[in-house]
Amino acid sequence: MDTELKPSTRVFDRIVCGVDGTPESLEAARQAERLRSPEGSLRLATVAEVNTAVHAGWAMSHVLDELDASARVALDRAIDEIPAASSHLVSGDTLPSLLDELRQQEATLVAVGPRGRSRAVGMLLGGVATGLLHDAPCSVLLARTPQFGEFPVSIVAGVDGSEHSLVAATVAKSIADRFGSELVIVAATGGKRVDLGAIEAFPSEYVTDPRTAVAALVDLSNEADLLVVGSRGLHGPVALGSVSERVGHRAASSVVVVRDLQGGNHEHPR
Repeated sequence: MDTELKPSTRVFDRIVCGVDGTPESLEAARQAERLRSPEGSLRLATVAEVNTAVHAGWAMSHVLDELDASARVALDRAIDEIPAASSHLVSGDTLPSLLDELRQQEATLVAVGPRGRSRAVGMLLGGVATGLLHDAPCSVLLARTPQFGEFPVSIVAGVDGSEHSLVAATVAKSIADRFGSELVIVAATGGKRVDLGAIEAFPSEYVTDPRTAVAALVDLSNEADLLVVGSRGLHGPVALGSVSERVGHRAASSVVVVRDLQGGNHEHPR
């Protein structure tokens, strides 16, 4: 596969960022704007959870008005942070509303600021980040506070030689080239078979790690601002065992889970 010819850098062409007024979501907006392609677009989306209120029996006009007002304040905070972005306030349940927004905008990336690093909490509470990792039709950015200065100073990409992992490495290399970031490409050999021949054909040096992909990448995320992994786009319960889903929740750094815009059923790095 000629990774340099694939449209992987289009990941940052049309970004939708979910914002709710929290510091985490504002960090997601900042990182989304930073990664946005020079000619690309960023749309800030806030959801007024009126459906939740109605289902809870709170369908009184003043309660719904307060929810709407709170959502508008959250969106205004994000607009103040990123004035060049477009914005949209929608009413409904957060995850379905964001997924609808992604489809309508033909988004290439969705950005959110997950709270905490507990995969179990995300699964039990139906967290938005977990839902997006499972069901988003595009790549996903889980934004966390940079550790080493202006984002992204350092990048780690996980590869196993499969097509989807090399697409992710191409995305990581394009970010590193754009911002002058340090890039480390890692092949974790402690899990399923790794195609070192395919990795050696990639136009960047790599290192091997004897651990499994999850163990190696989560540990290395402590030394990076951004971790980039590939995804074959698994949906629903079958996605719970994926490397990208586990790394996305447990990493200390921001994570981009790349879904190849050309589609295809690829394997996760193991």
